[in-house]
Amino acid sequence: KSLQPYTLRCGYVPGLIGRIVDMHSRYYSETAGFGAPFETRVATGLCEFTGRLGNPRTQIWFVERNGGIHGSIAIDGEDLGKNTAHLRWFIVDETLRGSGAGKRLLAEALEFCDAHNFATTDLWTFKGLAAARAMYEANGFQLVDEYEGHQWGSAVTEQKFRRLNPKNRTD
Repeated sequence: KSLQPYTLRCGYVPGLIGRIVDMHSRYYSETAGFGAPFETRVATGLCEFTGRLGNPRTQIWFVERNGGIHGSIAIDGEDLGKNTAHLRWFIVDETLRGSGAGKRLLAEALEFCDAHNFATTDLWTFKGLAAARAMYEANGFQLVDEYEGHQWGSAVTEQKFRRLNPKNRTD
């Protein structure tokens, strides 16, 4: 795959919220049939999260190429409490899938979690996203909960994954 170079950046830039919502709503509409309830929740959550970017334990990264945003990942250091990082809004658009951009985003986010001494990092997803699950598990995440959910507008098997900070592991 011959791809134009891309850059990882962090922090807010104009258009970031809209582009992340766009990538998520388009991808999950096609792959899972999600509609307005999903898009609304992503937009609302991102707007609330952006107000917390002043916290040094909260950050967002994005993939930039040719002036456009083509992927994202965020660590919310506040919303879950209990020294738990919340990994959110991880996506790479179709133009960069298979390029390694997703692996770089995830590595950057997990390095951030470890550097800020979060005890655990949690994320929620749903069953059927095999490539994402493989990437999570390759980076130390384990499935800790699974249940049927309807919050996105259609029934899916929700999954919660957790990664222990390697500095705190005893195995």
